[in-house]
Amino acid sequence: MGVAIRTAGEDDRDTVVRLLDAAFQDDPVSTWVFPGAEYRRRTHHRLMAAFTDIVLAEGRVDLTEDGSACALWLPIPADAPDDDGDDEPARIREAVDPDNERVELIARLTADVHPTGRAHEYLWMIGVTPERQGEGLGTALIGSVLDRCDRAGTPAYLEASSARSSGLYQRLGFTLTGRPLELPYDGPRMWPMWREPGAVAG
Repeated sequence: MGVAIRTAGEDDRDTVVRLLDAAFQDDPVSTWVFPGAEYRRRTHHRLMAAFTDIVLAEGRVDLTEDGSACALWLPIPADAPDDDGDDEPARIREAVDPDNERVELIARLTADVHPTGRAHEYLWMIGVTPERQGEGLGTALIGSVLDRCDRAGTPAYLEASSARSSGLYQRLGFTLTGRPLELPYDGPRMWPMWREPGAVAG
């Protein structure tokens, strides 16, 4: 399927935030961070805005031309400093919902399992509007970056937020880096996954 994809800019910020907010309302990790449907509807978009701002400033947002799907990528250098002492998770919590410790906790837990020592592309988030899910838009978005990774000899990394998406990523050549990340307070699992350049599913 031919999907027109372009790099999003600052003018696309609101479109990207609305898209991610809609796409992740029922995501297992989002429902853990923001328990309760009404609370999530009022607050979740602030976290999506914080993530979008970071990636627009430091990485790349790929957006389908019709605005129905996007992917947030960050280039991670080989010599990236560890996050000990980094207060970005605390700043995000303060901006999003100061009383919700899970906003900060999810950032710290994922940072703890993030691989270090090799430059790679980090797929922070990928979202498809609910009415367009299942049409292959997410696969097309990922594929465009994985093609670039293969040409450049660059690995890719992500954390899958469901067993279903983990299976999709495995079909694209990602493999589990270890045991799933178990979120506390009876939270869901996340699956850290790594892909070597040129990898294909077996």
